[in-house]
Order: sequence, then structure tokens, then C-alpha cells
Amino acid sequence: MFARAFLVLLLAGKASSFAVTTNTPTVTVPENAGADLACSYSADFGIPRIEWMYMDKSGSETLIFYEGQPTSKYTGRVEQYQGGLRFNKVTRQDNGNYTCAVYSSTGVIGKSVIKLIVQVAPSPPICGVPSSVTTGSRVVLTCFDKDGSPDCTYKWFKNQVPMPVDPSKIPAFQNSSYVLNPTDGTLVFPRVAKKDAGQYYCTAANGVGSPASCGALQMAVNDVNTGGIVAGVIVALLALGLLLFALWYANRKGYLPKKSESKPKVVYSQPPAGLDQEDGEFRQKSSFVV
Repeated sequence: MFARAFLVLLLAGKASSFAVTTNTPTVTVPENAGADLACSYSADFGIPRIEWMYMDKSGSETLIFYEGQPTSKYTGRVEQYQGGLRFNKVTRQDNGNYTCAVYSSTGVIGKSVIKLIVQVAPSPPICGVPSSVTTGSRVVLTCFDKDGSPDCTYKWFKNQVPMPVDPSKIPAFQNSSYVLNPTDGTLVFPRVAKKDAGQYYCTAANGVGSPASCGALQMAVNDVNTGGIVAGVIVALLALGLLLFALWYANRKGYLPKKSESKPKVVYSQPPAGLDQEDGEFRQKSSFVV
């Protein structure tokens, strides 16, 4: 019993000695610069097989090395060195997580994950601001930068004044009712009011370079045009009344085509040959000799 317990402890200690580590769990470098992703492993692996995998933000995985050679996407851009993976130049498409997987000759595997952040300054964001809205409706303003890395945070401005995330914090916006999300750039008015009319623009910033902004766009808030709706209904009813009167008048004056009177159809059938039409008996009326 003691020998079995000792053997279990021995095997557990041996298995736990296989380790894969990194001293750079997060690597941040500017775009077009080189980058080293460190990956070290314990001597228990002997002469191991090392594989590198890339996972983007959507969760899609790509093999970087296959049978010791870089795949087509990475040929000429990466190389393995003693202790890690080296990029000679990174692009914004290289953002993501990199897995260093180490396999021993006995099949033991260890893994370590390194996050690569490629720094890219934001570009002017694309802003969506409606030009005209109706009071009481739900209105969404959008702001998005497609280039910034790491991801940008967003700020909205109304009439050149920064809008706080919590409108109750600043007197100028205490009477406003909106929801501002600095992460995805949306500015939502659950029930827009006349006081929300104005010029709006958004800025995107991620700590790389200077913040970028879109041009200011005017949003008008109009009341529901009840008079116009009523007038439209009245015009439609008048037009319908005139059409019905015109049809009635045309029918009365005979301008419309009348339906043709239906008459019983007479079908003629020829009586049998030699049958007298008067009494229905066969008579020879006349003879004709050639």
C-alpha cells in the first residue's frame, strides 16, 4: 500500500515538472515594428516539437508553423528562435492571442498564451447623426473608428460642450435624458425632446497618437405635425368623395357602358331527312329526275 502511494506521488511530481511559461504575457508594439513573443519550457520535454497558433478577436485560429516551416500567410514575416517567436514587422491584422504549444516525445503537452497588441492611432470615426427627429421617439447616434488599436473609447460633444456619461453630474445636462456608452460609441435618447436639438460630434481615442473626431452634424427635433396629418386625411376623403360622385354622375348620364341584355339563345337542329315538318310523318314531297 505504501509502495503504491509513493509511486503515485512520484508520477505526479514528474508530470508536474513539465512546464511552459512566458515572461511577456502581453506584448505591445507600434505598427510596422518588430516583436518577440517569448516561450520557454522545462528540460523534461527533452527535444520537443513546438507549434504556434494565432487566434483573432472572432475566435478564428490559424496555424503559424507547420512541420517546422511558417505557413504561407507568415512566410518571410516570422521565425522561431531559441526561446520564442519573432516578427520582423507587425501589422494591425496581427492583433490577437498567440499560443505556444510544446509537445514531448511521449505526448506530454504544455501551453502558454501571449497577447499581442499592435498600436495604431485612431482615424476620424464614422458618426451617424440623424438630421431630423420627432419628439418622443427613440433616437440612436453612433460613432465608430475601424483603425484604432487597442480599441478606442468615445466621447460625444453637443454644441462644442463635452457630454458626461452621467448627465446629472453637469448642470448643463441635468435636464437631459440619454445613455452614453464610451465603449461602443452609442448615444441613445430613449425619448428625445426639443431641448436635445443641436450640433453633435464624437471623438475616438486609445492613447496612441492624438484623438480623432468626425465633423459636427446638426440634429433638429420637431413636434408631431398633427395639423398636417388631419389635413392629409381630409384631402384623401374629399378625393374619394369626388371620385364616387363622378362615377354616379357618369352612370346617370349614360356615359358608362351598360351591360348587354341577355337573350335566350336559339339552337337550330335540322329535322331528319324525309320527315314532314307539318305532321312529323315521312312523305315524299316531290321528286327530281335528271
